[in-house]
Amino acid sequence: MDDIRPPVAQGSTRFLDELRLHIRQNGLAYRTEQTYLFWIKNFIRFHSRQHPKHMGSHEIEAFLSHLAEQRNCSVSTQRIALNALVYMYKRFMGVHVGDLRFSPAPAPKRLPVVYSREEIAAILSHLRGVHRLQVELMYGTGLRKAELLSLRVKDIDFGSNNIFVRGGKGDKDRTTMLPQRLKSRLIQQIGHVKRLHAQDLLDGYGEVYLPNALSKKYPSAATDIAWQFLFPSTKIGKDPRSGTLRRHHLHPSALSKQIRKAVQAAGINKPAKSHSLRHSFATHLLEAGYDLRTIQELLGHSDISTTEIYTHVVNRGGKGVLSPADSLGA
Repeated sequence: MDDIRPPVAQGSTRFLDELRLHIRQNGLAYRTEQTYLFWIKNFIRFHSRQHPKHMGSHEIEAFLSHLAEQRNCSVSTQRIALNALVYMYKRFMGVHVGDLRFSPAPAPKRLPVVYSREEIAAILSHLRGVHRLQVELMYGTGLRKAELLSLRVKDIDFGSNNIFVRGGKGDKDRTTMLPQRLKSRLIQQIGHVKRLHAQDLLDGYGEVYLPNALSKKYPSAATDIAWQFLFPSTKIGKDPRSGTLRRHHLHPSALSKQIRKAVQAAGINKPAKSHSLRHSFATHLLEAGYDLRTIQELLGHSDISTTEIYTHVVNRGGKGVLSPADSLGA
């Protein structure tokens, strides 16, 4: 019997191009687009390059189980793959996949890496300029790295002492506090952005990327100083979607590199991760007596159980219990 499926290379390419366009028209972030396409391509390859329209719930379950059982993927990785496939079938193809039954990836509970206050001070002592300001902001506000780099000038509200986080994890908005000690440096940073933007406009650039099709709704907003990134890139670059030459925010790898160098220079024998600054923010607030619900809101956690992990790493030693060794005489 002849194979009635479309040619793999041509059909798959056309299908993925249409899917990519659908993702963009729905206003999903570029990183989400890349992630979804990555997992959908892996799904197609896993099933011998069959076209998705010839597959369904059974193939999705087999692929997700494979990730857990053979690839040993984490629960978060498996969830991202699931989100990508559900988007493709439900939102793009209009196909209901029903209740899926697959082997769940193990969800080991690992304690977060937390820096002490002394270690934070040591790390900061080995940072300069914009990178020091970024690290102080992450530690002082609990921002994720992606949230920090996505900040716009308008998101810093000096009047209310708030920082507005737009479209954070789970596409949720929230506010966090604006550290008072950073006000003057943030004002200086915004002044730098204004001067850089003014020069970009003179050079024929100055149009920034706007999320969720806002460029169509507010045509002039892309050149407004309020929408410019708080931490702009040092170079004009080509937008990977539109090809437009514009100034994006600083690349995440640059910040990660500076944190890694600072942790090593400070002689700290812990993993050098930007997310540990967020963990340290939460843990130190808990040590200072703030309640879990407040910390949950500042971090943007949807479930209080996620925030409760910090109760295991507060600076009280073995859950606040005094070791019998500490009661011994000299």
